Amino acid sequence: MIELSITDGIAEIVLNSPRKLNSLNEEALAQLSQAYDDAAVPGVRALLLRGEGRAFCAGRDISAVDPANDDAYEYLGELVTPLLQKMAGFPAPTFAAVQGACLGVGLGLLVATDVVYVAEDAKIGSPFAALGAALDSGGHWLFTERLGTHRALDLIYTGDLMSGSEAVAAGLFSRSFPADQLLERTRDIVARVAAGSGGAYRISKALVAEIRDSRIGLWTAMEEENKAQGILSGTRDYAEGFTAFLEKRKPAFQD
Repeated sequence: MIELSITDGIAEIVLNSPRKLNSLNEEALAQLSQAYDDAAVPGVRALLLRGEGRAFCAGRDISAVDPANDDAYEYLGELVTPLLQKMAGFPAPTFAAVQGACLGVGLGLLVATDVVYVAEDAKIGSPFAALGAALDSGGHWLFTERLGTHRALDLIYTGDLMSGSEAVAAGLFSRSFPADQLLERTRDIVARVAAGSGGAYRISKALVAEIRDSRIGLWTAMEEENKAQGILSGTRDYAEGFTAFLEKRKPAFQD
């Protein structure tokens, strides 16, 4: 379930399925997309995205996925990428407060957010290596752009997760706070930004995006990820990885 509230010029979008660690199925992605549409109204001067419960977002909800017939390219290209493009293009400054697990598509939500604050003990990454799948949702671009090729491939190959403190120290995100202070301190910063010059922020947001995209752009990288995942979703290892995850056992990859 996705919830939106707007108070004093600040839109707050909440991923509110804590029992599922805020994992996202197709319905949740559609709701999240609609929430960003509904928040993009005159008077909204900043937006905060957060997750309810002990995790920010554990990624795609694969509980109903049939790995033998999963069209990963369609899922990513028609649902995830358009949502992330919409998020990245939101007209006001956007922030995320990240606690607990932030994996897969959850990491993609952060790629598309202007400023990310994380709990010191958050767990961030994409353990796709255990699924026979590729890092997606802009993860290759994010890791390579901010961490460099060696660290990016280390995280991709191993599927190891970074703590919030490690992610900030490495330059992946902006700041880390103690978990019990994260939301309060993030809200304080968002309120301060919402009181600033919207016009100046819009210019800076566009300029930073132009500088960033002068190299290989995020959306080009994301399309290549979509293609790679589409190819992998037809393999035996992809089906085995997803099946093993659902059956809570170690996968037996063949390729």
